Amino acid sequence: MKKLVQFLGCGILSEEKRNPSIYLTVSKLDEINDKVISLFNKYSLQSSKKLDFSDFCEVVELMKNKAHLTTEGLDKIREIKAGMNIGRRGRK
Repeated sequence: MKKLVQFLGCGILSEEKRNPSIYLTVSKLDEINDKVISLFNKYSLQSSKKLDFSDFCEVVELMKNKAHLTTEGLDKIREIKAGMNIGRRGRK
């Protein structure tokens, strides 16, 4: 994970003791867009996570356009989030 942070040039690692896990957090919108999204656009996912990535990119676009600062935009982001991961099972 440390090598991934070095490769990306961004992010912070944190560890959860209860459920031994290490998390990589990238919180700056420009780093998410320029580094994380561009990496996955170059090396696309080959699983069902590809659909979640597409939704994630849509949310990032909304945030870049400051939609998250309006009630309507925040509702749209919540709607997208609700349909990701296991929420996608209920959608067709």
